[in-house]
Amino acid sequence: MLKKILIANRGEIAVRIIRTARELGIATVAVYSDADAAAPHVQLADEAIHIGAAPATASYLDGAKIIEAARTTGAEAIHPGYGFLSENADFAAACAAAGVTFIGPSADVIRTMGSKREAKALMERNGVPVVPGFFGDVSDDELAQRAQEIGFPVLIKASAGGGGRGMRLVKSAGAFADALNSARREAKSAFADDSVLLEKYIERPRHIEVQIFGDQHGNVIHLFERDCSVQRRYQKLIEEAPAEHLNEEQREALYRAAVLAGSAAGYVGAGTVEFVVDEAGSVYFIEMNTRLQVEHPVTEMITGLDLVALQLRIAAGEHAPAQDEITAHGHAFELRLCAEDADRDFAPSTGVITHFALPGDDVRVDHGVGAGLAISPYYDSMIAKIIVHAADRTAALAKARAALEATRVVGVTTNRRFLHAILGHPGFVTGRVDTHFIDNEGASLLRGPTALDGDAVNIAAAYLVGIRQSLVNDAAADPTSPWEIHDAFRLNLAHREVLLFTAGDASHAVTVEHAHDGSLVVESDWGRHVIAIVAHDGSEIAVRIGARRIRAQVVTNGADVHVFVQGQHYALNVTDPLHGGESGDTAAGGLTAPMPGTVLEVFVEPGQQVAAGAPLLLIEAMKIEHTIAAPFDGTVTEVRFKAGDQIPGEGVELAVMEPD
Repeated sequence: MLKKILIANRGEIAVRIIRTARELGIATVAVYSDADAAAPHVQLADEAIHIGAAPATASYLDGAKIIEAARTTGAEAIHPGYGFLSENADFAAACAAAGVTFIGPSADVIRTMGSKREAKALMERNGVPVVPGFFGDVSDDELAQRAQEIGFPVLIKASAGGGGRGMRLVKSAGAFADALNSARREAKSAFADDSVLLEKYIERPRHIEVQIFGDQHGNVIHLFERDCSVQRRYQKLIEEAPAEHLNEEQREALYRAAVLAGSAAGYVGAGTVEFVVDEAGSVYFIEMNTRLQVEHPVTEMITGLDLVALQLRIAAGEHAPAQDEITAHGHAFELRLCAEDADRDFAPSTGVITHFALPGDDVRVDHGVGAGLAISPYYDSMIAKIIVHAADRTAALAKARAALEATRVVGVTTNRRFLHAILGHPGFVTGRVDTHFIDNEGASLLRGPTALDGDAVNIAAAYLVGIRQSLVNDAAADPTSPWEIHDAFRLNLAHREVLLFTAGDASHAVTVEHAHDGSLVVESDWGRHVIAIVAHDGSEIAVRIGARRIRAQVVTNGADVHVFVQGQHYALNVTDPLHGGESGDTAAGGLTAPMPGTVLEVFVEPGQQVAAGAPLLLIEAMKIEHTIAAPFDGTVTEVRFKAGDQIPGEGVELAVMEPD
């Protein structure tokens, strides 16, 4: 068995690997950037080495620094996790040259399977069915001609890499050139390789993948399938195992093709063979990921195997388990909790997490964040994976919904509510989804902010006046002095306070009066209620409103108040009605960044006239491209950034326009 490994990654996967290594008695070395100095993976590892600045290109993508860190610490192997250098053939080769074991397949296998062109050619030669398309290296004009021959719609796909980067759906010949340029640009940025291939676009496909393992002794096995059809912008959001609505013939076809693919490649380690399944049930190979997948926990839950432990054992030369030793039981879901705002076209959300609460012990949560840690624009937006397992799909689905309701994050916006909406959608409940599910059902899934209700208002008012106020008084230098007590006391009058809550575009004045029996009388747009605080412990509160007893959690973050009650999350802002709030609006005509990021392209220059909707700048944050468009017809008077510049934060002015 290996004695010491270096984890060339960060976040939840780094934490995940460290924990398994510790169970196996393997010492661990973490690497970290400037942005991750206080990250959990750094704290958990036996050793940690700083490798550079926050941008991944200066740290986690610098293979030479990582190999040097392994040499310095005496680590005999490097686990790449997923993303970053995990599918970089040159890095795997450099590890071998340095005498350090790369925990994964050989550089040659990574290079072959990392090229979608070469991988498909290999599959075709070995009898694995592939999606019709074109995989040659030709000019853009000839690619356009090939697309015509395949027939629209077609998919343009980056030949290197994965994760949906460099992928564009083209529905007509007129849109092909722009889509090709965009795909090449993104592929070049993400993988340093702008080569692409074409595939026939399959209507209503399901995305089904098979987990495989190969050992150094020529054995290749499968660990059953996962359904990854719920995707947004080709990024997976929810995965489950096993896949619904597959018959045994289809399953066997998937397993047979996956094992054949691994054997043809001479595969060693953990790998995933990805397929699309069309409406007729036909199976087509699309690509192979030569690494551990983000969604590997659902396979662990149904098989009872630790896939990271299996990776480490195979890297040490041990045999893979025999196929007949592996069984599946129950059903599992994985939900990707991401720092992004679904109501703003899934714009990444950055900031400091001020509150981070997770479901109970019967739910697995893989994460690498916590309260007090910052979510930066430099890395992927996923902050946690919520994984559940139960005896059947119905029970697992109920458990997943409850787990989401118990997940509470304050400080950044997450996609929790969006995930919850998916789990409750009739199509998902019945397992009848394809890769277009989110595109087709967006209107029903994106319902805007949760409408404020009376319970949330009453609980927020009770907490602010009845509990937070008492905490302030308790901290007073002299709690018996009337000059130190901060409440609404008035001689010969009932204590009375007015709060102004804002939620979305609506404001609500709430009057709170202290009754003689210690209860609170709250009057708002939702009526007049007598509220008794039954119990409280920190942010946890139990109140009685009439005959109802309600438990909730209230978290304050400056003037923001977050109420978690009955599975819902209500975000309010509380202001002093005697003082006007300061406007955060930028100067008229100013165009501000929706998030921190990197400027990829600038399409205009000062003095240029543009029409409303014209692209001005292209920025990237958390692996997603965003176009900043002109809000009206006018003239660009100033551009404050150039291509390659870093945008330091949300709200930074990018350009200035004058209306016509």
